Amino acid sequence: MDIVGDRKFVEVPGEKTHELPPLLVRTTPNVRRLDRVVDMANNLIDAEDMIAAPAFDGPAAGFEVDRRKMDLAINLTDQYLRFVTQWQWGDSILEWIRQCEMTFGMRLELRNLLRPDVWPHAGRSSFVMLLEDKAVPSAGSTEKRVEFEKAVGMRLTFRQPPPISCFSNQFLFYLNSSVATTAFETWAHMSPAPLSCLPPERFTFDIIDMSLS
Repeated sequence: MDIVGDRKFVEVPGEKTHELPPLLVRTTPNVRRLDRVVDMANNLIDAEDMIAAPAFDGPAAGFEVDRRKMDLAINLTDQYLRFVTQWQWGDSILEWIRQCEMTFGMRLELRNLLRPDVWPHAGRSSFVMLLEDKAVPSAGSTEKRVEFEKAVGMRLTFRQPPPISCFSNQFLFYLNSSVATTAFETWAHMSPAPLSCLPPERFTFDIIDMSLS
């Protein structure tokens, strides 16, 4: 077992590099009708009284309210599209982990690495750390890097991404990060401790962006 800093890595027998299944992911949000998302964002703004009344009267007040409402609707829509993108990454990562587990089970030199009765061993969350160690690019068209742990946590929370009308503005602006983090940590701790990481130099895999197909 190798130890780097405060991290422990499992010992992979032999010296060869193991090829894992490709990670298939959509880096752009799979939303069919963007205009409907914006409409639902507007409805959310009205339902939660998110726009305060202007401090002045007259026609200009109406224009000001409309402008603020549109800005807020666009902001909410952007937050929702980031949520969908994050969920898609989490969904793809969990499927990739399942494929990796099958691959480990079929290879004699890797089979014992996931057994909790053998120490040191790796857990399912070790594959998420492997993605981070391999510096997998995740920005896509969102211009903001996806955090893999939170992406997995979001997929663990939602089987399918709900429409924006199911969310509160507080969730989209403030709560989604903490919810995803808690879900991931709970899931990661389901594997018996102590867990060790997978050495990134011993594994290789391709990233295939399904949004480009």
